[in-house]
Amino acid sequence: MDVIAGLTGDMNEIAAQATALEQQGADIVSSVELVHDPLLQLTLAATGTRHARLMTGITVAFARSPMTLALQAHDVNTLSQGRLLLGIGSQIRPHIEKRYSMPWSRPAARMREYVLALKAIWACWYEGAALDFRGEFYHHSLMTPMFTPADKRYGAPPVYVAAVGPLMTENAAEVADGILLHAFTTEEYIRTVTLPAIEQGLAKSGRNRECFTIVGAPFFVTGDTEEEFNAVKQAARHQIAFYGSTPAYKGVLDSIGYGDLQGELNRLSKAGEWLKMGERIDDTLLGKIAIVGEPGEIGAQLTSRYGDIFDISSASVFTGVGYSEGRFHQGIGAAIKAAGQTSASLDARQ
Repeated sequence: MDVIAGLTGDMNEIAAQATALEQQGADIVSSVELVHDPLLQLTLAATGTRHARLMTGITVAFARSPMTLALQAHDVNTLSQGRLLLGIGSQIRPHIEKRYSMPWSRPAARMREYVLALKAIWACWYEGAALDFRGEFYHHSLMTPMFTPADKRYGAPPVYVAAVGPLMTENAAEVADGILLHAFTTEEYIRTVTLPAIEQGLAKSGRNRECFTIVGAPFFVTGDTEEEFNAVKQAARHQIAFYGSTPAYKGVLDSIGYGDLQGELNRLSKAGEWLKMGERIDDTLLGKIAIVGEPGEIGAQLTSRYGDIFDISSASVFTGVGYSEGRFHQGIGAAIKAAGQTSASLDARQ
């Protein structure tokens, strides 16, 4: 199982941070669209790394046209010599309409078409196909030599789609190269909802599971000291409560018998009762969503729960609310790799 480390902090430190993460054993260095452009972060990371792949996890697709993102991704993939993994997501309606001032409708169908549009544009650039993409949401039918990239040797990057619900998941498996699973999920939800939807999508495209990458990003609750463990645990409770307040994520809570909590969390969020929200996350619920334990135990726990599902996993611990406060935990990364190697050795002997 390959390990992801997330970039954080000052833009002026990104290249050096990426260098350090690669040296610490990260297979993939990722960026997320919060307060910086994720592809610009990876542009800087490309200059500080030599082998690690570079992933956006995520860039907001609906904030850009497919043509804009196709060109940005081309540039980063070329600069990094083919190391880009393009992770995209829909965001939610208020952000798309009120923050980005972009259209929102039928997000699963729109995302499916978005991926197809990206691939049509890249087929034009890299394979010489005529550009004639005419969909419900996007139209791309003009491309001249002046606007066609000349540096084509690395081709198109893989596209991974972030998904939680079954329809978005099925569409991702049909048209994309992989899926980015949300941190707010459970083993029960993945096995009963996510994996069946992936199989349905792959069947539509005539592909099998070996052609598709599943990226996990579980919450890790751990610490090198008791003080650190308690701080991470508290941060996880609040982040889980925040996600749990979202109506679209109720199915995740339903999967473990906590569906009634969603309405309560939603009401508390509207009242601004953020501290009370975190208090509603008991240890049982925390243990269902997060992986809790000593740093050296995390890898075995992850492999036991998701070893037959994840191809790639994050190894970041979040010490505050929001991904911007995540940090790569080298011990977790090493534990995940060691557990994966042990599991592979056992499988080979059976």
